[in-house]
Amino acid sequence: MCGVVGLIGEDQAGEKLYPALFALQHRGQDAAGILSYDFERSQFHLEKDLGLVEDVFTTERRKRLKGTMALGHTRYSTIGSVDKEDLQPIFLSYPYGIGMIHNGNVTNYDEIVDYLRNRKLRWTFSRNDLEILMHMVAVGLSSRKDNPDLPASLAEAVKELLQTVQGAYSSIGMLADQGMFAFSDMNGIRPLLIGRQKKGDKYNYCFASEKQVFFGLGYEYWRDLRPGELVFVDKDRNLHSFVLSEKKPRPCMFEWIYFAGSETEWHGRPVYEVRLKLGEILAEECRKKGLDIDVVAPVPDTSRAAACRLAEVLEKPYREVLIKNRYVQRSFIVNEPEVRKMMVNLKLSPVQSEIKGKKILLVDDSIVRGTTSARIIRLLRDAGAEKVYLASTCPPIRHPCFYGIDFPDGESLVAHKRSEAEVEKVLEVDGLVFLPLNRLQEGLGLKNLCSACLDGDYPVPVSTENFLKTRNINLGGEL
Repeated sequence: MCGVVGLIGEDQAGEKLYPALFALQHRGQDAAGILSYDFERSQFHLEKDLGLVEDVFTTERRKRLKGTMALGHTRYSTIGSVDKEDLQPIFLSYPYGIGMIHNGNVTNYDEIVDYLRNRKLRWTFSRNDLEILMHMVAVGLSSRKDNPDLPASLAEAVKELLQTVQGAYSSIGMLADQGMFAFSDMNGIRPLLIGRQKKGDKYNYCFASEKQVFFGLGYEYWRDLRPGELVFVDKDRNLHSFVLSEKKPRPCMFEWIYFAGSETEWHGRPVYEVRLKLGEILAEECRKKGLDIDVVAPVPDTSRAAACRLAEVLEKPYREVLIKNRYVQRSFIVNEPEVRKMMVNLKLSPVQSEIKGKKILLVDDSIVRGTTSARIIRLLRDAGAEKVYLASTCPPIRHPCFYGIDFPDGESLVAHKRSEAEVEKVLEVDGLVFLPLNRLQEGLGLKNLCSACLDGDYPVPVSTENFLKTRNINLGGEL
């Protein structure tokens, strides 16, 4: 899962993406990059590095990002270690000069690499899925280089890509001297939204993973990119749209549960509103269990809305019993287990006066590996809690995700092959409540979700063994 943003029509577009990337920092903290294009000088400018947005883009680096078209990326790695050659954006010289970014995972990576190397004589430099997406666009455009209708040629190239490259991905790209394009996989699993800003008799356009980017840049949210859709904005800011697939959308439910910022919305469903509703449903499930609680407390930050609503429904006091260190990043998206453990210990501090002698219902957005949950439960007990109950706004995660979230190995999931009673015992909690799977759609207000990590119903079939081998991921892992 990464954050992506593209901007066309703005003076100093590259520099303006710097603050926009802060709005997407929660989607990736391993690295950041910006690629801009100057139409006047026909020149690309690229700055990217490991680290947070504020560390990567010094004042001097930002000044080099000249031009009226730019791409920005925040990286969250799902393949283990992060190498510099895997950082985005990526640039390819032919045809036209192509720059691209993406969010998601390709599930038939080896098959596509073999096709590119043995059929098209194109070699890959990195392990990044984006590189093969970019080569596929290049292959399609190269074979149509004599066609004067560039939007139509690009649409045919992307259509071939969508039919060949399996997985869950949304991508934004630039063609030198031509314009900006964006497309989504045929199931629309990963989010990509379109914003626009009136300028004269036309619009400037912005593509982004989340809606709050538009607000920060002074753009209005226009609409979501459709599943299997290609949008091309040419250098004169004319928009061309091609719907290349007729499949129904299968948006990832985990966006609303955890990944997306509270202020965004997708498929017309505001994230904050959804999280309130999930808290309301979870309160009903807690009442059925007959839990004896004194206070309701969130695990900061994603579960706050749900915990607040849950407390209202149960008519119990809402308390912040854990104070988050705002200088420590999200521990779930840190891909090194030992570092993740240390960060869990560092990022939350107990408020002992609100904990000692209390029976606490702790509300979390989800329970994945169980690492964070187990340590927080121990933290509350050490601070004097009489009892600790745990409630999750997400049903048990029992299956791996191959579509861009970092749990591709089922064995690392605490609920994998375990009953809820067994998970409760592993976490050493006095009571455990999961949101029922059959009520998730009710909470989200949507059907046809991608909930493969919950029910094993994968929109794009994939072999676990082959996927892990391709990504060089070892089987097994911590709880």
